[in-house]
Amino acid sequence: MASLDTLFEAAKTIQAKAYAPYSRFKVGAAIAAPDGRIFTGCNVENAAYPVGACAEGGAISAMIAGGANRITEIVVMGEGDLLCTPCGGCRQRIREFASPDTKIHVAGPEGIRKSFTLEELLPFSFGPDNLTDR
Repeated sequence: MASLDTLFEAAKTIQAKAYAPYSRFKVGAAIAAPDGRIFTGCNVENAAYPVGACAEGGAISAMIAGGANRITEIVVMGEGDLLCTPCGGCRQRIREFASPDTKIHVAGPEGIRKSFTLEELLPFSFGPDNLTDR
């Protein structure tokens, strides 16, 4: 199992690689899979702003491409003084591969700022169980 410090460092490292020439707001995300592997992603903007890719979505894509399909924990690293929680779309993407009690840690350059469960960020969510319980 990946340590929280290792996840934080992975999110910080990938955040530096973000491509954010329009918002100038770089985000990095690091996901821990059940087997201990870590998958990362950063936001990638383009000239058709705001069309782009979020860090969490990139990390999830890397996880799937790497053959894993469950999130055990995630760190999202943002800039500024406010909490950089996953956007609504990313909360739903995380929900697809995580359980309601999965920890989502929100970080800044100085460290973890606050931790949430997925249930706290996306209460009463619609997920895979809704489609298999018909």
